[in-house]
Amino acid sequence: MSFSEHVRQEAYPTELTDRLEGVAIMADLPQLFQFDDSPGGFEDQVIKNGSHLWSEATLRAALGYQSVDSFQHVVHKAQLVCLSLDIAIEDNFVRQGDGSYLLTRFACYLIAINGDPQKPAVAAAQVYFATLAHTFQSALEHAQAVDRVLIREEVSQGEKSLTSTAKHHGVRNFPFFQNAGYRGMYNMNLSALKVKKGLKTEEVLMDRMGKTELAAHLFRITQTDEKIKNMGVTGQAMLESIAKNVGEEVRKSMMRISGHKPENIPLAEPIRETRRKLKDAGKELGKLDHQKQGKKSE
Repeated sequence: MSFSEHVRQEAYPTELTDRLEGVAIMADLPQLFQFDDSPGGFEDQVIKNGSHLWSEATLRAALGYQSVDSFQHVVHKAQLVCLSLDIAIEDNFVRQGDGSYLLTRFACYLIAINGDPQKPAVAAAQVYFATLAHTFQSALEHAQAVDRVLIREEVSQGEKSLTSTAKHHGVRNFPFFQNAGYRGMYNMNLSALKVKKGLKTEEVLMDRMGKTELAAHLFRITQTDEKIKNMGVTGQAMLESIAKNVGEEVRKSMMRISGHKPENIPLAEPIRETRRKLKDAGKELGKLDHQKQGKKSE
C-alpha cells in the first residue's frame, strides 16, 4: 500500500475544505501537505541521512512563515508541549551546529498544530498531521488538546507563584485563601462546585476543566497575584478579600461576554487522557516512519 493509499480513506479533503472556507480555495493551497504521490510533497523533504528528519528552514517555508521570530515562537510552544508530556525535547528537536533544528515528524506535527491556522499552509498541515495521527477526531481537536495542556501547565505555574506571594504577604491557611477565589468566580465554595459539576471527590477540578475555563482561571490567578503585590497588603483576611473580589470580576466578565455562568461549563475529559492521546499521536507518527524505513530496507 502506498502512502497515499494508506490515508486516502480518511476525511482529509472534506475537513480541509471546511477549515479553509473563506481563507483560500483548494486550488490555491500549497502542495506540500497533500495526500498524493506527486513529487515534492512533505514526505520528499525528509533529510536523506537514514533518519526521518526535516529541516527547520524547510518547515518554516512550508508553513508560510516569513518572520523567523514568529516561527521561533511557535517552535518554543511546541517544545513546551513536549515538556508538559514528559517527552524529551532533544529527541525530537535535534540541535545543529548553526543553532537550527532537525525535526522529527512529531516535532513537525506539534509546530503545525501550534501554528496560525489563518495561514492556508498551516491549516493544510494541521489536517495533514491530524489525519496521520488520528488520536482525535479532527485537526481542531488536536489544536484544542495542545492548547489545553499548555494552559493547564501555565495554571500550575501560576498557582505556585500565587502561593509564594500569598505566604509572603501573611496567608497561613492557603485552602481558605484558595477557596475565596472560587467563591468569587463561582458564587460557591470549591466543595459545592465539585458536587454541582458531578466531580468525584478524589478528582482535581482543574484537571477536568476545558480550555476556556482554564484560561479564565489563569487570568484570575495572575491578576490576584499582581493585585496583592501592587497593593502591598498583608494578612489572611485582606488577601482572602482580594482573591474573592478578583474572582467576582472574572465571573462578571465571563457572563457578560459569553452569557454563561462558569459553574455551568461542562467538565472536559480528564487531562491525563488528553496527554495520553497526544503521546499516542507521537507514537502513531513514529510508527509511520518505522514502516517507511522497513520498506526501504527490504
